[in-house]
Order: sequence, then structure tokens, then C-alpha cells
Amino acid sequence: MSHFKNYIAITIGVIIVAIGISFFLIPANLATGGITGLAMVIHAAIPSISIGASLFVLNILLFIVGFLTIGKAFGAKTIYASFLLSGIIAFFDTVIKIDAPLVDDLLVNLIVGILIQGIGLGIVFNQNASTGGTDIIAKVLNKYFHFEIGKGLLTADIFVVSLAAYTFGIELAIYAFLGIVFNGIIIDNVIEGFNLKVSVSIISKETDAIQKYIVEHLERGATIYTAKGAYTMADKEIVTSVMDKKEFIRLRTYIKSIDSNAFVMISNVREVLGEGFYS
Repeated sequence: MSHFKNYIAITIGVIIVAIGISFFLIPANLATGGITGLAMVIHAAIPSISIGASLFVLNILLFIVGFLTIGKAFGAKTIYASFLLSGIIAFFDTVIKIDAPLVDDLLVNLIVGILIQGIGLGIVFNQNASTGGTDIIAKVLNKYFHFEIGKGLLTADIFVVSLAAYTFGIELAIYAFLGIVFNGIIIDNVIEGFNLKVSVSIISKETDAIQKYIVEHLERGATIYTAKGAYTMADKEIVTSVMDKKEFIRLRTYIKSIDSNAFVMISNVREVLGEGFYS
């Protein structure tokens, strides 16, 4: 069932990506890197070749290169996501053809398009998948030329933006370059939002009951340690644990029901490694 949910999430993410590209970036000729940007350049040079068809062919070529040079490092999720994106963009291009930008302001098209695309890509990446394309180029550069993955992606995207400058003009290329930077920021923040946890420290007279609730009902681990209060100089027990926000809401409600005077400290945690979390 979790495997099925992963593919549902990937599908939703890819649809969101396709909306951002098809309704905002493509009509404004904003080739913001990646093979989508390259497909836009090809379509501008040869209008008879649709963007969806170019994406399909480019994905096949890049996957062949990936399998030959890197091996079976590209899972079924990435293959599914990349070809689904090509298909959805081709569908939009055929059924809902948008020849002109929805708004005249290029900056608005860039911001809205990249925002929507970044949210979708964040969802896809959070499922340990990708939409292929320049990810494969980056990994090839990393293996044979020892480029860092981030620098490899930037190199591939700058190449596409350079082609866009020649095809669409320098102004659009500058916007496209801004889009590359903005896209990375959006993706990182979306992924961080999905993985955000909270660290909780609780001082209460009902330490045993709270610890039992965390372990048995939330199925999270907890640590209990003794500290001395600076004001009263009395020994107190502190319960600490890490959980997601939904679990904390349940814990907060429980704590209020058994000890309204409990002292609770909460802080956001960007990443957690270990049992019960990502490894």
C-alpha cells in the first residue's frame, strides 16, 4: 500500500510540475534549464516537433546514456515520473493549447511558473524519485569528471540557458537564469517542509504517564534525564522526544489533560536520522 501511495504522490507532483511548465513557462518562452528548456529551444527552432515529443525522445536518449555509463542506478520511480511528465505536457500541448502567456508580465509568469513547478518537483523528490533529464547529465559529469552533483546540474542548466539566449534573446535568458536559482530554493523548502520534525522537552509532575503515552500511543522513543531547577534547586525529570507535528498536537492535548502546569519547550528540527526516521 505504501508503494502505491508513493506512486500516487509522484503522479500528483508530476501533474503540478506540468501545470507550471505548460501554463506559465512555455507560453512565455522561459526555458529555465533542464531538458524541458532544451525541448522548448528545439520546438522554437523546429515548430513541427512538439515539446512533449522532444521530452519523450530526450528522456529515452538520456536513460540509455545513464544505463550505459552509470548502470542500474535509475529506479522505476524516476522512469515513471520522467515519461509521465512528457505525456502530460504533450496532452496539455494538444488538448489545451496556450499560445500566449496568461499574463503579460514576464516576471509574474516566471515566479508563478517556478513556484508551481518547484512545489511539484519537491513532492517528486520527497518520494526518492526525480523527473530525470539533467539529473542524469549531472551524475555522468560526477562519475567521469568528478563534478559535484549541484555543479553538474548548474552546468547543464547554464548550457540550456545559453541556447535559450541565442533562440529567445538575452532578456528571456536572464529571466531563465533567475528561474534556475529560484527553482532550487523552492524545491529545498518544499522538501524541508515535508521532513520537518519537532523536538519536545517536557517538565511535568506526570513524567511517567507522559513517557508511557509517547512510547505506547505515538510509538516514538523518549529520553528521561534529571535536572535541577535554578530557582527552587529541586530535582526535576525532563522528558525529551522527537516527532512530527501531528503527533505533537496529540501529545500537547494529552499533556494539558493531565497536567495543565506542565512546562513544554518545542523547537523545529530540519533532519532526523536513526531508527523510526530517515537513515
